[in-house]
Amino acid sequence: MTRPSVLFVCVKNGGKSQMAAALLRQAAGDAIEVHSAGTTPGAGINELSRQVIEEAGGSMAGESTKPIDPELLVRVDRVIVLGSEAVVEPVAGMRGSIETWETDEPSARGIEGVERMRLVRDDIRTRVAALLAGVGAPAQPDTH
Repeated sequence: MTRPSVLFVCVKNGGKSQMAAALLRQAAGDAIEVHSAGTTPGAGINELSRQVIEEAGGSMAGESTKPIDPELLVRVDRVIVLGSEAVVEPVAGMRGSIETWETDEPSARGIEGVERMRLVRDDIRTRVAALLAGVGAPAQPDTH
């Protein structure tokens, strides 16, 4: 049986999509093939994103920002777009679905810095847990 596959996308691939990928890898281990990309990749990973993922026991080690690979877009089972700014259009031969997660934006409520990023992480973590339950992959033991 083939592993389910997910591609998380945001604009810069430096924050939300990287956090979602790290959280899914942490929760699912090798049960799901996980990727992330950006519609307009930025210069690097957001350090606050990295910090709050490490606080939660996850890791972004070895990750870098990257554009959407058209071959990957065709192949993955699910494309999840984080936020309303990034847009991913279906491509010919695409077998998976595209969905958008309208993630919480604490800065709209005046919450900034590491506290903002923790709230974003927690919102994404809740969505990742629901995604994991929906694909039927076994969750890894929670160490935190």
